[in-house]
Amino acid sequence: MNLDDFSDLIQRPDGGVRRDAEERRERLTVPSGALGRLDELGEWLSAAQQSVPVRAVEQPRLVLFAGDHGVAELGVSGRPAGGAYELVRAVLDGSSPVAVLARRFSVPTRIVDVSLDCDPELLPESVVRHRVRRGSGRIDVEDAMTAEEAEQAIRLGMAIADEEADSGTDLVVLGDLSVGGTTAAATLVAALCGTDASVVTGRGGAGIDDLAWMRKCAAIRDALRRARPVLGDQVELLATSGGADLAAMTGFLLQSAVRRMPVVLDGVVSAACALVAQRAAFRAPDWWLAGQVSGEPAQSKALDRMALTPLLDHGVTVGEGSGALLALPLVQAAAALAAELPERKPEKAVDEETEAEESSEPEDAAAADRG
Repeated sequence: MNLDDFSDLIQRPDGGVRRDAEERRERLTVPSGALGRLDELGEWLSAAQQSVPVRAVEQPRLVLFAGDHGVAELGVSGRPAGGAYELVRAVLDGSSPVAVLARRFSVPTRIVDVSLDCDPELLPESVVRHRVRRGSGRIDVEDAMTAEEAEQAIRLGMAIADEEADSGTDLVVLGDLSVGGTTAAATLVAALCGTDASVVTGRGGAGIDDLAWMRKCAAIRDALRRARPVLGDQVELLATSGGADLAAMTGFLLQSAVRRMPVVLDGVVSAACALVAQRAAFRAPDWWLAGQVSGEPAQSKALDRMALTPLLDHGVTVGEGSGALLALPLVQAAAALAAELPERKPEKAVDEETEAEESSEPEDAAAADRG
């Protein structure tokens, strides 16, 4: 598999349609610029949909890729190694923040077990049926997976994207359910941006103390030594320093761009996968929105490299797609405003009405005199 092939398959959102959307925006009754970034969002959606006026976002879907990472054994996460199962269970039970938000916004949720470290019998068949492997390797001393498993995971992500596009999903909110995933994500970002471990090491969704941060920084430093020699091959990079869930998310992002399906990114994990995908297809980021600022330094570096500006900055660090899901109503509002605000009457029509009123004034005056 060569991810560079996606470069020829992915085109940017339609520039001509976007210009038409911009011209229509100039004709609306609300002055241009008065809606701030909502104007830009509406025009972006028009180009993505190839539709002026823009269509409402009516079938969004929350897609969560789940996996455990062996590097969590080093105590680099606020959650125990192998604990991603608990995150999945909380979403299924409706007790996690993202589950509450999805329920509130009426957004259906899809969980894909790519590499959870638990018995498949503990979860529904719909969740575990695509599993590539049980957990990912400790990236500071070994590969996350084999190249064959990386390709399998990428193809899995592509298949999920196709299924969503074929089912009518018009926008995806993308998130992860992982333990140790931010360590792998930070390694990928540092490798692709050419920075040191200390620059990209954050405290993760669950938060860690200073000692755990130092362990995490050391793990990323060691993983970086193994990542740099394979920077020229995205599949090898994901196999060496990513994880099966991250590889699946990368495939999902690339195929979503091929299928012209917009995606809202969440935190550092989805941003890292997007950065790998951008390395393969430079036009792909034009199909993505950055939902929120997570506070992870690696996310900021990745988004800056892709020129993506987050929609929200509310200090939400819980991960799991929560921040991106919070941005969904903003995107839907932009679509509604762009589609439903009335246009101003053409100036010619206004002039004709004025002339008609003026020409009737003498007649009205004469009638008054006769009366």
